[in-house]
Amino acid sequence: MIPAIGLLIGLAVGLFLDPAVPVWLQPYLPIAIIAALDAVFGGVRAVLDGIFNDKVFVISFLSNVVVAALIVFLGDQLGVGAQLSTGVVVVLGVRIFSNVASIRRHLFRA
Repeated sequence: MIPAIGLLIGLAVGLFLDPAVPVWLQPYLPIAIIAALDAVFGGVRAVLDGIFNDKVFVISFLSNVVVAALIVFLGDQLGVGAQLSTGVVVVLGVRIFSNVASIRRHLFRA
């Protein structure tokens, strides 16, 4: 229940304060969001599998975001940021869809 309340509070604060993302951070934000979604769907899958560990989830969440952002930053420094961003999105997208398929199998037995 606490995570749901935290999510609602975060959404309300974000909607009312309308924070601006700094220009230098804008290329990394979509990648960080996709990495965070990967961790969230992985956490939901772990809950359904009965193997959820909160420490593993937090470390997975933070490391996914940091590693994805570092890969894109490195790509920007090398001049191939768009290509590495695409690679990160593809890899994390495949993981997200795999986790969603597993969640669907758990919920609908199909």
